[in-house]
Amino acid sequence: MNRIAVLMAMLLIAGVRPLLAQQDTTTAGLPDKWTLQQCLDYARARNIQLNTLRLTEQSSQQDLLQSKAARLPSLSGTVSQSVTNSKNTNPVVGGFQTQSSLASNYALNSQVILYQGGYLRSDIKEKGLLLQAANLDVLQAENDITLQITQAYLNILLANENIIYAKELVQTSTAQLERGQQLFNAGSLARKDFVLLQGQQAADQYSLVTAENSYRLNLLTLKQILQLPSTFTFTIVQPDSLRATKPVPSLEEAQRQALLTRPEVKYGEVSLAIAEVGLEKARSGYKPTLSLGAALSSGFSDNNSTAYWQQLDNNFYQRAGLTLGIPIFSNRVNKTNEAKAKISIDQAKLSLQGTKTALTQVVEQAYINLQNAQAQYTAAQRQLEANEEAYHISIEQLKIGAMNIVDLQVQKNLYVQALQAFIQAKYSAILNTRIYEFYMGEPVAEN
Repeated sequence: MNRIAVLMAMLLIAGVRPLLAQQDTTTAGLPDKWTLQQCLDYARARNIQLNTLRLTEQSSQQDLLQSKAARLPSLSGTVSQSVTNSKNTNPVVGGFQTQSSLASNYALNSQVILYQGGYLRSDIKEKGLLLQAANLDVLQAENDITLQITQAYLNILLANENIIYAKELVQTSTAQLERGQQLFNAGSLARKDFVLLQGQQAADQYSLVTAENSYRLNLLTLKQILQLPSTFTFTIVQPDSLRATKPVPSLEEAQRQALLTRPEVKYGEVSLAIAEVGLEKARSGYKPTLSLGAALSSGFSDNNSTAYWQQLDNNFYQRAGLTLGIPIFSNRVNKTNEAKAKISIDQAKLSLQGTKTALTQVVEQAYINLQNAQAQYTAAQRQLEANEEAYHISIEQLKIGAMNIVDLQVQKNLYVQALQAFIQAKYSAILNTRIYEFYMGEPVAEN
């Protein structure tokens, strides 16, 4: 038996169990590779901010239920038991005697508001609108997270494509270095040109390392947005195709759709409706309140020689009545509430107007960004095709001695720059297209 086995046996005999690593159950069942839709679904289900807003929505739902229940009669019961100890004059033998008595009282009370100037109806309407506003808060937060995840996801795809092209450049420069090594050993290549090949291969290797680091950082950004545990590792699925260019709806159509579908606009409209209901509630303070009340009560005392149940029957008391409350002078409370409600309506109108103006400006900026991104993508694609062809021709010319190493490196640098510009323009066009479509109310799609 080795030392480790002996130590484990001693621990078990002593009643000490070795600590085992606890597996993180929060990531159980999660996939190793994530599509964009899976990222969005996961965030909508488990994001802390969204779930906090959903709890606020549930609280608003309870407020609405309570407001509706205010129209129903209330019912409360009371039971009291008392013991009285007193000194009383003894009429028989004179002097004082101590006497104790036990008493019980039972009562049921109910009240219902018959009319309150429309306050209850307005309050139910207000609570319903507040519930809608809470739901719109959730939708707006979902939209914000959707854009964040989409941008992070596309940044990962961009970094991954940079890695692919960087690996191809490393393979090409490595092959050129190996060929140069052979020529240098044979005395057909000057040392200066051979050193240039070594430097280019090292530069391409550095670009590959940079691209890989960018990929890891962007993957970390997505993990943080998804609020995944730091110990969880995953990758994303590369879509089959990504369309960088597609027909673009007009700016006027996009702005019209945004004003109809975006939750921030609907939230402003609901806020205005809430303010208008607030004015109705404030004006109900000028009106009378009519309520119906009823009570049942009975009692028992041991000072009475009558039997318990007989006393309850004899003392049974019933009361029902109407109460009319008429506001006469409220120290300007109602007038102030009405004035402040009107101010809230004006504020809500200005806020809604500002929201619509800001949204149309954002959509216009998205439209301009998309137009620029697509134009840059088209130009970058033509530039890449020209420089790629020129670079391949230069490689063939180098093989037959029609071009030197220095000119080849210049042409390669032009090709690399065109390649990087093309990749950047491609994903910029994809991202701006999805942002523009998203403002129109279209869901984020894979392709």
